[in-house]
Amino acid sequence: MDWKIFLATFSAIFFAELADKTQLVGIGMAAKSGRPFSVWLGSVCAYIVITAGSVLIGALLSKYIKP
Repeated sequence: MDWKIFLATFSAIFFAELADKTQLVGIGMAAKSGRPFSVWLGSVCAYIVITAGSVLIGALLSKYIKP
């Protein structure tokens, strides 16, 4: 594993997502439902699917477009 790329990606995603509207949705859903673990699990699963899709699309596009 390339730790430099891992840490750069983690930092970029972490700070880009900090205090955005998805966090506000999570706060609202957890407060309204009273089930924070279910909200957390749903959020994590959604991020996994979205991130996997974006990485696959990026890998595909990199074959045709130079970064």
